[in-house]
Amino acid sequence: MTAIAASAAPAAGRRLRIPRRWGFLLRRLGFYLAATWSAITLNFFLPRMMPGDPSAAIVEKLQAVSGQQMSPSAMESVQKVFGNPHANIFRQYVDYLVQLAHFDLGISISNYPTPVTSLLRQGLPWTMLLVGVTTVIAFVLGTGIGAMAGWKAGSRFDAIVSPLTTFVSAVPYFWMALVGLWFFAFQLDWFPLSGGYDADLSIGFSPSFVLSVLHYGALPAATIVFSAFGGWLLGMRNMTVTTVREDYVLLAQAKGLSGRRVMLRYAARNAVLPNFTGFTLALGHVVGGALLTEVVFNYPGIGYLLYTSLQQRDYPVMQGVFFLITLTVLLANLLADSVYVLLDPRIREGG
Repeated sequence: MTAIAASAAPAAGRRLRIPRRWGFLLRRLGFYLAATWSAITLNFFLPRMMPGDPSAAIVEKLQAVSGQQMSPSAMESVQKVFGNPHANIFRQYVDYLVQLAHFDLGISISNYPTPVTSLLRQGLPWTMLLVGVTTVIAFVLGTGIGAMAGWKAGSRFDAIVSPLTTFVSAVPYFWMALVGLWFFAFQLDWFPLSGGYDADLSIGFSPSFVLSVLHYGALPAATIVFSAFGGWLLGMRNMTVTTVREDYVLLAQAKGLSGRRVMLRYAARNAVLPNFTGFTLALGHVVGGALLTEVVFNYPGIGYLLYTSLQQRDYPVMQGVFFLITLTVLLANLLADSVYVLLDPRIREGG
């Protein structure tokens, strides 16, 4: 009986043991939960450390429009909506957390009485369309060309592509946006100067509106792709050059496998891991938008919304945009950790 009990105890312990990969992911999840709380706390305190009073700003704006002084009861109502900066800070923090739990990001000051969530819903699809699509295109284009350049390192193709890409990557993308706007929109008149669609059309899925969106977004999209794909290309090229010298690649070549199969199945498949992590993180920054590009083209995305809210000191909108960007970046980091630990067993073994 003693032997049976002794043998059953380790078996029970093995059944309760958490797999190493899930233990790693659980630790990372705990880290990101703590990071989310820290980001929310900073998002609460930073606007309150800036000079100005949101409630006083909206009162001043309403008084300028109406031409009359607001009553004390009306001013108290405004302070209930936008917060009283002289109230207890701990109480304000608790109220802020309760609002976030109900997905209430407050009321915009510059677009009173529009809720912040409505402004985010208006700008988010435009940013996702422009920056999301261009990020995927730049990643696929740069990774594919980079794999070919690294596989044929030292060839004429590599000698042309690598220096040219290095030069393009060194050019600031907002400068490229200004040059493209001046040449293609102002001089040649091929594209509109600003906006996201023709103002004379109603928003919908009609063919005319879709074509208008594509026409207005083509130049900003080309600017982002042209300035972003170089980083993916150089990273993939350098990793491929290192990978082709590994023993498993040389063994595959010795077996007589085709060069294309060795490049795709052995060299590029392992060289793409760092690029894939960067791509996942880049997706997290999609919500933030290409701020300078959206400002140059007056594109109605999240980046342009953040720019206008900074100009007008619209603290609720700034908080809402920062909160949305923080959540998407942390979620992208968590996704990168989760996928990377499944792709590369060295991570979970080392974890």
